[in-house]
Amino acid sequence: MITKKASGVLVAGVLAASLAGCSSDGGTGGEGDGSYTVGIANFTLSGPYFNGMDRAIKAQAKKKGVETVSTDAGGDAAKLASNVEDLLSKDVDAVIVSGGPLESAPAVLNSIKAAGKPAVLVDRKFRTGTYSSWIGPDNEAIGKQNGQFLVERLTKGGTVALVKGGPADNSIGQARTNGVKSALEGAPGINIVEAPDFGNWSSDGGLTVMESLLASHSDLDAVFCENDAMCLGAQRAIKDAGRDKEIVLAGVDGQAEALKAILDGTNYLVTGLNDADVIGGLGLDRTVDILDGKKTEKDTVVPSPRVTKENAQNYYDPEGNF
Repeated sequence: MITKKASGVLVAGVLAASLAGCSSDGGTGGEGDGSYTVGIANFTLSGPYFNGMDRAIKAQAKKKGVETVSTDAGGDAAKLASNVEDLLSKDVDAVIVSGGPLESAPAVLNSIKAAGKPAVLVDRKFRTGTYSSWIGPDNEAIGKQNGQFLVERLTKGGTVALVKGGPADNSIGQARTNGVKSALEGAPGINIVEAPDFGNWSSDGGLTVMESLLASHSDLDAVFCENDAMCLGAQRAIKDAGRDKEIVLAGVDGQAEALKAILDGTNYLVTGLNDADVIGGLGLDRTVDILDGKKTEKDTVVPSPRVTKENAQNYYDPEGNF
């Protein structure tokens, strides 16, 4: 199973919207014929989100009868470029690039273009370079809806801490935090505290940053983290400090552990769905559509619904890839 419970509906809706009138046979996703080999160029597989994306692409490829060759650059841009060259030397038919925190990869995209192969970007849209198609979320909208949730929750005002993943110029993190701020800054009685250190998108990083925030701020009412992994770490720090009855959490991504925490009625109250299962599956489908010669959208924004205890069961699947 490659998607969370409701992801099949989400996938169908996105595909229907993005491919309406574009496919000559009226299909809603490339079928593949067993003859395609798709390279997956991962900038990093160190985090659960990117690992889940890689697994989701592979699982969807298996369903479609498509072969895959996956690589991991370990967070090294030069290694990513060499991995792509290696994939092209294997004569893959297309390359899916999961860029993670990488802002641009001109050498990578130039190599794929020079080889005459499609380049499909998932989650991260690079700031520069030519690509065939991109599928991902509207990160600012996700942040804004989380901010609106916190405003609705903090009816008497309060202090909200922001935990960022880093580095400072990471556009995905910036968009999420900017979205939250746009909702919080206009709300009466709400103060914002930004953590001085980055959580590096990991649970351990979120734990460390939260411990520091708790030591310096005794009046926190809520915490927003730029991803669920950091928020899960922050939740541990808050519980260890005995303040889990006072401080609520809001995250992003829809990681299974976060959805379980929401369902269990903990102080983790909300996340914005940025499902690696959905995006990975759609990325593979889009790649096959392009190889099949179908006309497709250049850019597709995947819906990112707000997930709370009221609807989390619709999205939670402990057997999913993320």
